[in-house]
Amino acid sequence: MKAVFVDANVFLRFFTTDDKGQHEKAAVLLRRASAGKVALVTGPPVLFEIVWTLRSSYGVTREEVLDVLSRMCGMKGLRMTDADLVEEAVSICRNSGQEFADAYIVVSAGRAGAQGIATFNRKHFEKMDAPLYPL
Repeated sequence: MKAVFVDANVFLRFFTTDDKGQHEKAAVLLRRASAGKVALVTGPPVLFEIVWTLRSSYGVTREEVLDVLSRMCGMKGLRMTDADLVEEAVSICRNSGQEFADAYIVVSAGRAGAQGIATFNRKHFEKMDAPLYPL
């Protein structure tokens, strides 16, 4: 079965329920996936958009957003590209108090074998014990 890639707005309508019609369509799609009737896939760019939208437009706390990401990683019928990176980034984020995007960068840098991260936001990355490249 070929997978259907799911964009951020479908998940946002499902989790926020602010548009009842779209929420129901999203819920039907996710139920169909859970029942094995359709295979769904999504990935980190979608997650970054979800995080940004929930935090900036809906005022959702960082911890609540991490719960949403964890819930998505565990959804039956939904395959997350780079799921292991996402799950590790969520874990680092929970333990460090930093934002998901920065935690994802730390994990990605480590997996890529980078000697360090070149950034001007050193304090964020230091809190995650990330190796930093001197600028």
